[in-house]
Amino acid sequence: MNDMNFPTQSKIQLGKILLAEDDSDMRRFLGKALQNAGYSVASFDNGLSAYGRLREEPFELLLTDIVMPEMDGIELARRATELDPDIKVMFITGFAAVALNPDNNAPPQAKILSKPFHLKDLVNEVQRLLAA
Repeated sequence: MNDMNFPTQSKIQLGKILLAEDDSDMRRFLGKALQNAGYSVASFDNGLSAYGRLREEPFELLLTDIVMPEMDGIELARRATELDPDIKVMFITGFAAVALNPDNNAPPQAKILSKPFHLKDLVNEVQRLLAA
């Protein structure tokens, strides 16, 4: 007999987040924290595969690292906002100056969360961004 009861569908989903992060430990860590906070998360290890998913279904938020193989986070964000002008964008990066460079064509309303950060701060920023 299995006494473990894991609610799946009974949890209210707060929003759909597409997570693009090439560091597998960081990706797993962030995805779990956001799922625990009530978000539906689809995660990818590079910008190209994340973009493929964005073309298939809508997401409320793109949470992306900037430096990734195949397609960087800035290019991913630019293409994502072309597909869906209403998608919110948050960059997670250890290189905030790169994201803030006006020559890189990053979406102007994108939020930047600099590494290292606490998971509570990530969840709070995501909630704030999606509520705006």
